[in-house]
Amino acid sequence: MFYWVMKRIIVGPILNLLFRPWVKGLDNVPASGPAVIVSNHLSFSDSIFLPIVVPRKVVFLAKSEYFTGKSLKGRLTALFFRLSNQLPMDRSGGAASSSSLSAGMDILNDGGVLGIYPEGTRSPDGRLYRGKTGVAKLVLATGVPVIPVAMIGTDKVQPIGRRIPNIRRVGIIIGEPLDFTRYEGLEDDRFVQRSVTDEIMYELMRLSGQEYVDAYASTVKERLAAEKAAGRKAPRPGADTRRAAVRISNDAATPAPGAVTEIGRTPSDEQRTAGEGQDTTGDGTTGPA
Repeated sequence: MFYWVMKRIIVGPILNLLFRPWVKGLDNVPASGPAVIVSNHLSFSDSIFLPIVVPRKVVFLAKSEYFTGKSLKGRLTALFFRLSNQLPMDRSGGAASSSSLSAGMDILNDGGVLGIYPEGTRSPDGRLYRGKTGVAKLVLATGVPVIPVAMIGTDKVQPIGRRIPNIRRVGIIIGEPLDFTRYEGLEDDRFVQRSVTDEIMYELMRLSGQEYVDAYASTVKERLAAEKAAGRKAPRPGADTRRAAVRISNDAATPAPGAVTEIGRTPSDEQRTAGEGQDTTGDGTTGPA
């Protein structure tokens, strides 16, 4: 009840009036039956804007820290998350993470819609980071369709660390469902789990237009925090994975849409290298890996 009151009477109308979210592909969300919505993660507000525009109730797996606060603010935050049908997700790995995924599987077995951020945490710099395989385990075990969603501009509305949001328009692009039933019976295969996760991340990269960095966002954040604590000037997040970053561009001066450009190499560099008979790809990737 609280979920629908907040969505249709209180929060929903206010957000629609102030931020005027635009949506593409809403008909890609199935009217009934279980489904997993996977999204890039730019801002805390992603978990607010996305459920507002999707007609069905979306239950998100949120990081468990939101449910364990001891202060007044922490208790109020935990209460809000529970009342808004969000489930704690333990990201420490092992049995704890498996238990969290089991809660998500219960939602799907009941025919519900589950929302997951495959990156596991918000992007530190607006780029798309390597996905974790938890989403693949759920999808492979249940055989449900995956609905990719790209959040656009939410990092400008509420950057990390900002409490009061900026009033500006946001966008949501919902892609066509992804079907992974071809992997039936292989849900315990780690290579299949990674393949499914990478396919999902590639689709998110295509929809959002973000650069992809082949590193976990959580690892990058930990390194940045350590460098800040040590008093060193932090490089741009993901700088050490520069050759593993890719972007899709529609500029006429770049390769055709859908082609992958290695960051740090211009078309002229590639042509010159190709003319010398050398490998033009180096050790870069042609997609999420």
